[in-house]
Amino acid sequence: MRNTSPTTIGRETELALLHTVLTGLRDNAGHAVFLVGEAGIGKSRLAADCVGRAEELGLPVLRGRGSPTSAGIAYRPLIEALNSRFRVVGVPADPELEPYRPALGRVIPEWRHTAVPGYPESAVELAEAVLRLLAVLGRDGGCLVVLEDLHEADSDTIAVVDYLIDNLAGLPVLLVATLLPEPGAALELARGGERRRVASLAVLEPLGRPQVGALAAGCLELPVERVPAAVVDRLSTVSNGNPYLVEELLTEMVGSGALRADGDGWRVAGDLATAVPASVVSGLRHRLEQLDPQVRDLLLLAATLGTGFSLGTLELITGHGTRPLLDHLATAAASGFVVPDPTAVDQYAFRHALTAEALLAGLPPAERAVIARRAAEAILAADPALADGRCQLVARLRELGGDGAGAALLYAEAGRRELAAGASATAVQLLERAHGLAAAADRTDVVESLVYALAEAGQLDRVFALAESLPAAGAGALDIERRVALHTRLAWVAVIAERAADTLAQIAAARTQLGGSGDPRQTAALAVVEGHLALLPGHHGGATEETERLAREAAEVAEREKLPVVACQAWQLLALLARERGFDDADACLERMLAVAEAHTLPVWRVEALLRLGGNAFMRSGDARRIREARDAARDLGALVLAQHADGLLAMDALQRADFPAAREIIDRCLEPSARMRNLGIHRYLLLVAATVAAHQGRRRQMERELLRFERADDSASFLTPVLYGLCRAFCALLEENRARAVEELAAAAAWEDRHPNVFYLSGRYGLGPLLAALADTADRSAHAAVRAAPAAALAWNRQFLVLADAVLLGREGRGREAAALVEQAAREFRGFPTAHHLGLRLVAEAALADGWGEPVAWLRTAEEYFHEAGVRSVAGACRSMIRQAGVVVAQRRTGRELIPGELRTAGVTPREYDVFALLVERLGNQDIAQRLSISPRTVEKHIASLLHKTGSPDRAELCSLARALCGD
Repeated sequence: MRNTSPTTIGRETELALLHTVLTGLRDNAGHAVFLVGEAGIGKSRLAADCVGRAEELGLPVLRGRGSPTSAGIAYRPLIEALNSRFRVVGVPADPELEPYRPALGRVIPEWRHTAVPGYPESAVELAEAVLRLLAVLGRDGGCLVVLEDLHEADSDTIAVVDYLIDNLAGLPVLLVATLLPEPGAALELARGGERRRVASLAVLEPLGRPQVGALAAGCLELPVERVPAAVVDRLSTVSNGNPYLVEELLTEMVGSGALRADGDGWRVAGDLATAVPASVVSGLRHRLEQLDPQVRDLLLLAATLGTGFSLGTLELITGHGTRPLLDHLATAAASGFVVPDPTAVDQYAFRHALTAEALLAGLPPAERAVIARRAAEAILAADPALADGRCQLVARLRELGGDGAGAALLYAEAGRRELAAGASATAVQLLERAHGLAAAADRTDVVESLVYALAEAGQLDRVFALAESLPAAGAGALDIERRVALHTRLAWVAVIAERAADTLAQIAAARTQLGGSGDPRQTAALAVVEGHLALLPGHHGGATEETERLAREAAEVAEREKLPVVACQAWQLLALLARERGFDDADACLERMLAVAEAHTLPVWRVEALLRLGGNAFMRSGDARRIREARDAARDLGALVLAQHADGLLAMDALQRADFPAAREIIDRCLEPSARMRNLGIHRYLLLVAATVAAHQGRRRQMERELLRFERADDSASFLTPVLYGLCRAFCALLEENRARAVEELAAAAAWEDRHPNVFYLSGRYGLGPLLAALADTADRSAHAAVRAAPAAALAWNRQFLVLADAVLLGREGRGREAAALVEQAAREFRGFPTAHHLGLRLVAEAALADGWGEPVAWLRTAEEYFHEAGVRSVAGACRSMIRQAGVVVAQRRTGRELIPGELRTAGVTPREYDVFALLVERLGNQDIAQRLSISPRTVEKHIASLLHKTGSPDRAELCSLARALCGD
């Protein structure tokens, strides 16, 4: 007889679903399937069948499991799943995963050395990294991830799985999870995934009588029609269609002699009702009593630890060596109680969750408590520091042993450890458990820790309500220093979330505690929060000189008192305030921030400083090297959100340099991940850059489509609004030769900025707008001088237009030579912005023609050539029209013009002239050229004369040399 059936019975629909999704992975049709049902109903069997099918297809398989003992250990099921694969084949060396290695170090031990100490790990960043890893593993046909007992998983694992299922579509990944139908985060996750149609929810129903008979036949190894009807009836009635119970009951029938082998079949030899215990519990107890006492005691101890346990923990508690324990476990496995866990070398699990529960249920409560207490004390004696997750295990054992207060202290300590490791969701879970068990004397400390954990997890509404519940006075109250620190921390969280009312409330609470005095360390931290509050949109009063004075004092105090985080916050604030005076002051503050971060090993603040310094350098000079340095630092750190921030700035850099393919590559690579990770600020920024890429190519319809996406993602008064009007819409209007519309867009940007002062200076107010005003002869010299004196005039993008505006004004005043020199200066300095540079040439040439200065025809030819090649017909046509108005012949546009070298196109060489020019490489005479091109010698002579004039060659020999240089290949 078999302990289990060799085939899966009664699950044809679920098997078909899993098979369909598995085969669909070839087409990147990723999906998640949740198998939900009571213990023993067959979830694990279905998962095992899916694993077998995936292995037949040659797909990578990753398997992990939740358990009561690991529920307080962040990402434990994911760690098991990944290691179940990498322990065998090693970690992947794919270069695509390089940016994600630091984040993955949280769940892949071999990569933990890449993680940077001091970086607060983010569940969202880890989730995105795991998603990328699974995509790489499944690249050649798909991969399967199986997470069993998800209801026992920690909160951070649940958060990662939630992220994964929302983003599997389009990837070659199948995620299969099993869970009980009990209320909790896992079941809500499964139901939510089904509602969003990103997952399938398969609820396993009990087997019917025919299926129970088929299951029994598989165990008894005979055709179903030869299973005694009385056996099938009894199994169906008692098991209620639960496959595990069917197998256990059948084992009891055979073990008691009520069902005996008879030749090549089986017969009923006794009373099935009396042979089978009244419950599976008593049946398992009966089988347990047949074992050696040492094996029996080991199984009871293991059941106390949970459905899964490690050999190392048993060694720690019992003091026995590895060999005797392995022998005992081998006996337990042979008796059908436990099985080796496939996800870890030294891990074991009960054959079914009901097995451990049944064994414990057979023990008197007092005996269970004694076993749990002894196990807890043994672990504490062997490992007082409770390393490697043992803190949670001992807390659970103390709870089982009846010591709720002692368990609460350990749950709280475990929660604080997880919070320090960046697993805020798991920290909240553990601290909430501690809160429910804590003695009155310990509750305030637990609540304080829980408030910090909730703040880190972003659950701000709960944070502020729970903080209010802390006693204000009495034995259970926090001392003033801790209470002020708590309110200051919550004020910072609130101001970063732009919750001005909550920020004010927390500042007021802290000030009340200080009572008008207070430690300079405390007042410094509060001053920094108040300064950031003054920068929030619409905040009454705004930033003032007093704000800056207090922030500078706070920075000095923080550095003197060794408060590096407060110092970084203060210098960051001062840099923002200094931007209104100029970038030199702002950069000085950021350099100080960078120095503090490096001196105190604050990796996140270091990257923040590098990003801001890089952004300033890029805007001032067009040099993006420091942004790339910041991006590389963020990637080394595993800070995916900060890396996306840097990539967003690099996309803007590529846009301004008219490297539209590079900009699109960044947008395509980062747009979806930024949305998945809820990095909404950078997501909106990338959407605006995408719209501006279209605008700078004169593609209005595409621009409007992208702007619609931007507006849907940003329904608030965004600081990006003036950039939308100026850099995007106004620029597009100019490429359509619709100057009136461009002026309207720039006016809208200026009006918005008047209502919402900010330090984002690419709206056109300090560059493109003054140039258009100069062209329209509406520029006021004093107003223009004020613009030139503003810090924003130092930005390279703005400066190129201001130089041309100055040229227009000088030309109109009759100072043509100075005006032309400025145009040449702009050509030298701002060629790095080719679209803007050539648009500027087209605009300034108009004024030069009207006022009689410079070389407007040459500028127009240069601009026409650029915009013709770029496909911006309106500007190219306008340039040709102005060239004709100047009395100069315009080169015809014929097929093949794109083959002409740039300097010849700029000189006005036509396609037919270029045909003649190319044959001069062979030094052919006019007759030979005419014969090859099927034209008359006279026509060749005219083309040669034109080429000599346009290229400035003194004679035919020089023209032939030029042809060899340009066309020799």
